[in-house]
Parts: sequence; C-alpha cells; structure tokens
Amino acid sequence: MKTTENWNRNFCASAWTEASSMPSALVSLLLRLPNLKFVIVTLGENGCIMLERSVNENPDLEEIDVGQLIGNPRTEKGRECSLPNMYIIETKLRANGIGTMCGRLFVGTAEKIPPSELTDTTGAGDAFIGAVLYAICANMPPEKMLPFAAQVASL
Repeated sequence: MKTTENWNRNFCASAWTEASSMPSALVSLLLRLPNLKFVIVTLGENGCIMLERSVNENPDLEEIDVGQLIGNPRTEKGRECSLPNMYIIETKLRANGIGTMCGRLFVGTAEKIPPSELTDTTGAGDAFIGAVLYAICANMPPEKMLPFAAQVASL
C-alpha cells in the first residue's frame, strides 16, 4: 500500500513549500496563496486529492492533522474500488509546522482498469486536467467534477 509520503517525492509543490507530505503541501499552498480557491494534485492510478478553501470559517469544527486523514485513496474500508468515487471531509485542517485552515478535503479514486485492457496511459493526466477545466466552466461542483475527470482520464 502506498502512502502520501510515497506520492510526495513526485510533487514539486512539496519541495517549493518544504512540506513533509502531499496533504501538508496543499494546505501550505492555500495558506501562501490566499486568492486560490482550491488546489488539486493527481496521483495517477491512486486518484487525486483536492483541498478547497472554506469561505466561512466555522470555529466549532474539529481540528485534524491533514496528514492523518489520507491513506491510499484506492482502498475503501479494506476493499478495492473499481469505479471512481470519493470521500469528502469538511474540517479545520492542520499541517504541522505550516498552519491551520478551514476547508473541504476531497480524496478521489481512479478507475481501476484491468491490465489486459490497459493500452497506454500517455495523456491521462492531461485529460484529467482538461476535464477539470471543462467542469469549472460548466459550474460543476467538486463532488461531480472529480469523478467526471477521473472517468475522462480513464478513457
């Protein structure tokens, strides 16, 4: 099972933010760049992570270490997921040594394609980003945007 630390080495924002993990880098990006509404990172066959800034900070939200929230998005309660799905957490997210922010964390899976059906993954990430841009222009909410983008990428 891969962890966020394994994904971290391939993401340049972690180096730029000097964050110790992928989720911490996302928190750092939103804290450093206050005009950003959200950040998304694609994780190839492991899906994606999106962190959306909350417009209304709720002081009653429980504060949680963002690194503790994310394991491998491919598995859900110990079983493999074949179609794209996601879970959403709205809370106060803490990245140790970086800061705290209120937001919604989306962890989405990628469609699991059997090796016998997989021909080429070239362009899958570009297709994902193109689908995200389309979804933004179509005012699609993140709950629909991320599974849509994952399905486009799988095609």
